[in-house]
Amino acid sequence: MYLELPNKLKGLQMMSANLAKEMFRPISRKYDLAEHEYPKELDMIANMLDGMNDGEQGGVAGATQSSKAKKPDNGEVKNGSNMASLIGIQELCWGDTGLLLSMPRQGLGNAAIAAVANEEQLERFKGKWAAMAITEPDAGSDSASIRTTAKKDGDYYVLNGEKIFITSGARADLIVVWASVDPSLGRAAIKSFAVEVGTPGLELARLEHKLGIKASDTAAYILDNCRVHKSNLLGDPEVKVEKGFAGVMETFDNTRPLVAGMAVGVAKASLEKTKELLKDCLKDNYTTPVNNLSAVEAGIYKMEAEWEAARLLTLKAAWMADNAQPNSKEASMAKAKAGRMCNDITLKCVELCSGLGYSETELIEKWARDSKILDIFEGTQQIQQLIVARRLLGKSSAELR
Repeated sequence: MYLELPNKLKGLQMMSANLAKEMFRPISRKYDLAEHEYPKELDMIANMLDGMNDGEQGGVAGATQSSKAKKPDNGEVKNGSNMASLIGIQELCWGDTGLLLSMPRQGLGNAAIAAVANEEQLERFKGKWAAMAITEPDAGSDSASIRTTAKKDGDYYVLNGEKIFITSGARADLIVVWASVDPSLGRAAIKSFAVEVGTPGLELARLEHKLGIKASDTAAYILDNCRVHKSNLLGDPEVKVEKGFAGVMETFDNTRPLVAGMAVGVAKASLEKTKELLKDCLKDNYTTPVNNLSAVEAGIYKMEAEWEAARLLTLKAAWMADNAQPNSKEASMAKAKAGRMCNDITLKCVELCSGLGYSETELIEKWARDSKILDIFEGTQQIQQLIVARRLLGKSSAELR
């Protein structure tokens, strides 16, 4: 693993950074205040991240599971779609996380399709905007508690249940719904289905009002005898009890580093703006012992160290997926570290910048609000630590809860 950004991705980084600066930042406050209003400005750049850098995509949809990646020949190091996605996302979230999540065809459902769909499904759903529907009123971070059912009926599955907190749910073309095909078999029977918006029985219940990422809509759906053709089941239709829940959960191994990348981008924005506002109080002398620094300087330097640690963990998790190395532990480590780091840094920046940090004069207070979701969705801090503990101790989910 090389810590320097490879040349093939520098163009993507520069383009994403320019987009964040020239497009996202100027309209960030506008759509924070206009919750649920679709950012029309995104239409002209919706295709920017498609097919860039020799076929590598730079958005959420470009990520690929480590189990599907090709192992490099002759020990070569590969920087592929996961690294491209991560680099693009970090820069765009420096601009605005809610706007990134509002970009068509960049939903987490697209990442799930890219990870587990077969060739026919990949072609059929190409160009579609897919949202991910996992959470339910009684099932959040514990995905194994899902109660939505999918009962086989000839060539169709009949889906019944309720899904909440669906990012881009009202704007997407289809919803990737997690449901159990046989509740008696436990978590092994949970499968994902691509349900097209407009399918009879799929009803939009409401849009949520949120603390942050207001540019991105968050929806709740009711599934009432919703009939979905068997060809829309993503992945293996067979229930393999011996494999358990692992097959479905592998999707998170490529999306969690991307959420960690979002946190890295937001924290970078907050740190840079804080240093700019406090430039008269900072010497920017990294050779001075920390005990000889002012409290403000010491706090800034400590936050920069935490940011760098999270960034490197995130790079490693994405790099492992590109190089066909199992990365479940590393993905959760990156997500846990980056989510907590981003929360801590953005709130500390609000404190350091005093009135400017708390008012809408600057975007610092917005980044603090946006940061909280990055520690929650795709699995909370506590869930990530539990996964890491299981991997380190060699325990199953039944043995360590």
